[in-house]
Amino acid sequence: MQQLDQQVVARALQWAAAGERVWLCTVLATYGSAPRSPGALLAANGAGQWVGSLSGGCVEEAFLERLAAGAFAAPASLVRYGDGGEASGDIRLPCGGVLDVLVENLAPDCDNQAYLREMASALDGQRRLLREISLSGAPRRLRDDHAQGPRIERQGQSLRIRMGAAQRLLLAGYSSVAQCCAEFALALGFEVLLCDPRDEVLEGVELPGVDVRRELPSEVIRAGVCHADTAVVALTHDPRIDDLAMIEAVRTDAFYIGVMGSRVTSAKRMERLHRVGGLDDAQLARITAPIGLNLGSRTPAEIALAVLADILRVRNGIPREHL
Repeated sequence: MQQLDQQVVARALQWAAAGERVWLCTVLATYGSAPRSPGALLAANGAGQWVGSLSGGCVEEAFLERLAAGAFAAPASLVRYGDGGEASGDIRLPCGGVLDVLVENLAPDCDNQAYLREMASALDGQRRLLREISLSGAPRRLRDDHAQGPRIERQGQSLRIRMGAAQRLLLAGYSSVAQCCAEFALALGFEVLLCDPRDEVLEGVELPGVDVRRELPSEVIRAGVCHADTAVVALTHDPRIDDLAMIEAVRTDAFYIGVMGSRVTSAKRMERLHRVGGLDDAQLARITAPIGLNLGSRTPAEIALAVLADILRVRNGIPREHL
């Protein structure tokens, strides 16, 4: 859905630049079954035009009806759909789901156009942002986001919303574990990129939905595909692929970098990366090796589960000792 959210902000910016007021909606929380995840966007203008999605249809219609009736006049409002309350009307989300939505009323002034431009740059992967919004009417703020944590944080009347590019998983080399990782990551909403120059290894491999590049992962990484919402994992046991990928990955903003191997193998690799690859202690500390959570994994699917679980742990800002 990342591409849809990019379209939402781009259209909102077009409306604002043309002098139209914009109402920007952000999904804050879902309970039970809900079609869109926290952070999803919708924008509408005073003419009733809209772009994006909150639920797949029913919520959008109710929102536009209330907007046409003059609702959402405050700079920031919170509305809940699906619990049978006043705002929900007769709406019932699938399986009894409930949806909390932030609605921002944006006048077409220079400050709000700058606000939308910064959001667009975050969704394009140029930076990561924290939108700090108060429901009490205090001015909104944008900050650079240098940490990992929940997509949405709420304390009383204050909201913090993380914005960045679509979560990306770069698989350095193909293996049976990489195959399972790709499948799990796609189900979790990641963009998945697999890089491997070995034609004999990729022969007959089918990975629907995965961007497969027959190139050295290190070359692809060096070309700039890793942003701050990228996880890089090497799962081949081939140092010609794994080591070179690690050397390049630590020079990027990737939020997770990991390589598969036993503790003995990992210790030897770290020494090799320091001695041959020239990595310093700070760069080596960015590499998770052995990769993943210690779940006692044995099969490719179990190892992949441990890897993706650890990536999600880091993405959500949860220290390992808190598990």
